[in-house]
Amino acid sequence: MSEFGITYRGTVFPWQCDHMGHMNVMWYTGKFDEASWQLLSSVGLTRSRFRKEGAGMAAVEQHIEYNRELHAGDIVTIRSAILEVRDKSIRLRHQMTNDETGEVAAITTIVAVHLDIGLRKARSLPSDVHTRAAAMMSMWSGTDGGNSDPVAATHIGSPRSEAKLEAAAAGTLPFSKASPPEGNDRARFDALSIGGL
Repeated sequence: MSEFGITYRGTVFPWQCDHMGHMNVMWYTGKFDEASWQLLSSVGLTRSRFRKEGAGMAAVEQHIEYNRELHAGDIVTIRSAILEVRDKSIRLRHQMTNDETGEVAAITTIVAVHLDIGLRKARSLPSDVHTRAAAMMSMWSGTDGGNSDPVAATHIGSPRSEAKLEAAAAGTLPFSKASPPEGNDRARFDALSIGGL
């Protein structure tokens, strides 16, 4: 994933660590969220555009794989990529590495939906966003291609995920409530987040 763009660099601070001595899961999510906004901005989804067009983004799925603990003082980098763009949704991948050791600390895959903020309904992503995202994905084809991710292969395209995207597109998904993963999916998740991306 070293070919993917850098979207975040930072430090693990002592107050981000829990009683176990490692960075708490909420901070992984926070750092991935910051990386998401950098990545979305790179394809034209900026704060000023959202404000002008009355649009926004909402995460409808987030899968996090924790691989290595991070501790106070560790320096981290997040590299990100767009894996898939559909009419009203986008699938992102972030990889957080410990800069000193080079080890992958965590990986997340996020599915986000483009929204009409006034109507609280999904709407089509702008054509220029599709164009930029396609160009970005073509740069990375062969490095991931969106198909080598076992979590994505077994869950992102599942009937439950597709139903959730369709509900979002129809404006019937309750964005204020999160449902826990079901069955074997629970083992694949360390976090499920529904809310602002």
